[in-house]
Amino acid sequence: MGHLTKIFHRKPIYFRGSFHALCILVFIVLCFNNWSYEKVDRVSLGSNYTGLKITDPTDCSGLNQHKGFENECEYLKANPQCKAGGFFYYLDFFYCDCQKFAPLAYIALVIWLATLFYLLGNTSADYFCCCLEKLSNVLRLPPTVAGVTLLPLGNGAPDVFASIAAFVGTDNADVGLNSISGGAVFITCVVVGTISLCVADLGVTIDKKCFKRDVYTFMLAVLALAVILFVGEVNVGGAIAFVSIYVVYATYVAANEFLRKKEAYAPLLPLANTSEDRLLVSETDEVPHLVKSSKVPHWMWGAHVAMYSEVFNHGLEDNPKTPWGWTDEETHSEDSGSWFSCSKLLTCLEFPLMLPRRLTIPIIDEERWSKFYAVASVTFAPLLLAFLWNRVYNGGQLGEDLIYIGSAVVGCFLGFGAFVSTKIDHPPQKMLLPWVLGGFFMSIIWFYMVANELVALLVSLGLIFRVNSAILALTVLAWGNSMGDLMSNVALAMNGADGVQIAISGCYAGPMFNTLIGLGVSMLIGSWSKRPDSYVIARDSGLLCNLGFIIIGLVWSLVVLPRNQMQPSKLLGMGLIGIYLVFLCLRIGTAVVVGSLN
Repeated sequence: MGHLTKIFHRKPIYFRGSFHALCILVFIVLCFNNWSYEKVDRVSLGSNYTGLKITDPTDCSGLNQHKGFENECEYLKANPQCKAGGFFYYLDFFYCDCQKFAPLAYIALVIWLATLFYLLGNTSADYFCCCLEKLSNVLRLPPTVAGVTLLPLGNGAPDVFASIAAFVGTDNADVGLNSISGGAVFITCVVVGTISLCVADLGVTIDKKCFKRDVYTFMLAVLALAVILFVGEVNVGGAIAFVSIYVVYATYVAANEFLRKKEAYAPLLPLANTSEDRLLVSETDEVPHLVKSSKVPHWMWGAHVAMYSEVFNHGLEDNPKTPWGWTDEETHSEDSGSWFSCSKLLTCLEFPLMLPRRLTIPIIDEERWSKFYAVASVTFAPLLLAFLWNRVYNGGQLGEDLIYIGSAVVGCFLGFGAFVSTKIDHPPQKMLLPWVLGGFFMSIIWFYMVANELVALLVSLGLIFRVNSAILALTVLAWGNSMGDLMSNVALAMNGADGVQIAISGCYAGPMFNTLIGLGVSMLIGSWSKRPDSYVIARDSGLLCNLGFIIIGLVWSLVVLPRNQMQPSKLLGMGLIGIYLVFLCLRIGTAVVVGSLN
């Protein structure tokens, strides 16, 4: 029995290690494929080289028929504009390199898709949220202000930046719109429904005032977005007005909290037994926000990012009971005397995925401080920015060389300054704002890189599977970015009344933030790039269908919860899940019919 227990405890370690190994293997294969294509790409496209731009999939509408060509590979060679952006040419990899090994190509692309989702979540957990916490401390933001600004930004960063990546560089924003709206339907229906089914017999009561405030604000946001989609275009003023809805909401919540001046504490992750690290919640649970009673681990900025954090997974000695029900304590103790162990192997496998980010994102966290990485990050960050600039803007060989030389000079200057001003045993105690802003900015750069690659992969998969990329965004992208919310919120709700309140509130506040800020900022960037003209959004009845089902789910909750004295019930849960199943069948069925007609 003890042997079986040890095997059970080892499963997460083996799973993470195997996953990292597969990720690295697929990455190496894609790199070899990309090297053979890159030279041809620039020569063929010249000034039209897309770099990181995500092209419209209609540019390759003849790929599947490949009329006049022997196969899809020949068609791709004659039409280099088929590359959907990003760093890798997935269509060339699938149709040319793996022409006779299609099953292996499918497996490789699925693994790479999972890798990109993991990198989005892990970058949020181990880098972005750490910078947000430090930024909140450096700016001395009141807890309520941090709770409605930085906290939801940390939770929704993958969705927000995936949306921005879909809008920037393409005139078709279907991927971003379907990802955000599809995720909103999933969270407000499936996640809330699952929570309701799990806690139906506990008799937990949800705060009515806060519930209605969040739901009504979210409905206003959805209706505003529906108007924009119906009009089919948005200018800078309209985008600012859309974002301002959340600004008004956050201001109201923060002001209301300041006026109450009565605060109570509830644990952020009660399952983790963290008695000192808390979310601050008012008596009516107006808004959860962080308080540093001692030291709040950066991964705690969002409950769902805990499962992506390698720092969290390796820091179990301080928190032996994790919220996901496993511990590596036995494995570590058993292998501590061996020169080779599972934990050491896992560290080696994680290293290639971690190293590029550690070398370019400044981190001044006490527990992760390293002078070597600090100096290296400020030295190599300008080189990464130069690399990205040269991919987007083809200024010729001389121009690229000058940019690289200039960035190298800037990097060496910053690296020397960091080397002189920092100590080996602890992070800097003064001039923290430049460090924090640097980490914040470089985390955003990595977010955009990974999100851009994720969208490019979805566009390519849409061509391979002959499925509209918007449907893949509605399902694969939305599910991938929302699965963490499902796992963490259900686990949080099962802990008791406080957990249910926080989980239900997050199910509405999170999608509202992603809609108003994620799509709002995306539309603002898009409309700003088109000024003085408006940014045109293609009219899509499917998007209006998404918003319609969000409203249906919200109305169902508004009707059923008050009738049951604000207690989640099985009727609420089954109804919400049923609504999502109808929505999914309708969208997929419509896509199949339209695809057949075309």
